[in-house]
Amino acid sequence: MKAIILSGGKGTRLRPLTYSGAKQLVPVANKPILFYCIDNIVQAGINEVGIIISPETGQEIKDSVGDGSHWGIKIEYIIQDVPGGLAHAIKTARGFLADSSFVMYLGDNLIGSGIDTFVGKFNLDKPEAFILLKEVENPKQFGVADVSESGKVLRLIEKPENPPSNLALVGIYIFSPKIHEAIERIKPSARGELEITDAIQELITMNCNVESFVLDMWWLDTGKKDDMLTANATVLDDWLQEKIEAEVDQDSKILGRVSIGKGSFIRDSKIRGPVAIGEHTVIEKSFIGPYTSIGDNVKVIRSSVEHSVIMNGSEISDIERMDESLIGRDVRVFKNMTSHKALRLMIGDDSIVEI
Repeated sequence: MKAIILSGGKGTRLRPLTYSGAKQLVPVANKPILFYCIDNIVQAGINEVGIIISPETGQEIKDSVGDGSHWGIKIEYIIQDVPGGLAHAIKTARGFLADSSFVMYLGDNLIGSGIDTFVGKFNLDKPEAFILLKEVENPKQFGVADVSESGKVLRLIEKPENPPSNLALVGIYIFSPKIHEAIERIKPSARGELEITDAIQELITMNCNVESFVLDMWWLDTGKKDDMLTANATVLDDWLQEKIEAEVDQDSKILGRVSIGKGSFIRDSKIRGPVAIGEHTVIEKSFIGPYTSIGDNVKVIRSSVEHSVIMNGSEISDIERMDESLIGRDVRVFKNMTSHKALRLMIGDDSIVEI
């Protein structure tokens, strides 16, 4: 079995962060989302992985992931020139996939478990497709499945006006080579894309067996700022391992589960977990509250930060309270200490500022 991870797209819902970087590399608990996907694939025993990349962000993905040796696997990069849909991505990867069954994993999705159990069930039952589902409150916004009591998929509808169920497709699928035939038989949707829901529905029309599993753990689509902060909080809550390799002075207090990397300094500060802090970061005269992730080479001086993500190389100083914020790389947020009280801003496209 092989795997493909979809890491293309323009990440419009996460702008301005994604003007300068791939959305799949935005960190959750100080680890790129894409790396969680690769970890799950490796844990399932798959060692041949194709990563679908776009021309815009592909090089950054390559630089971050490398050739796969970090995980002990082989990685091949496949360029999808146009965002033509999930089924189009499979078509683009046909040369890599050959006649192998495969996992397709959307590179901006996180679930609260590994995928080895699902791969094992696919190999045992040998359906033509195996899809993961999750109950959602707003099924009109997703691809939705109508399933039998046994879990057999009866039909799929993309963003239905009248949903037949509240079971949304999670961004993880397992296919036999039969999916290629189904994709050849479908046509682009109204939005001009080859939809994976149409391809799976075509399998059903071809009397192929399509099975499903309804997740009872969390599933997070990290496409927007609030989704990212929710994912960060959830992963810190469930998976953070306490490990302090930093220098912490006697005037500082650390409460709860906290991870701090090598070369960091905590001075006259209070940190209340769950909190993840990277390497070579300085926290001075500050409060770092729960559900916060702070990257490498960051400075937080005389500030209070909670429920936030601060990426590498940024600096926060003299901010009375920062809450529910997503701060990109090499950003400076500071208080103007002069008597001139007007706001002075330098803000790029698609930014949000709440005062």
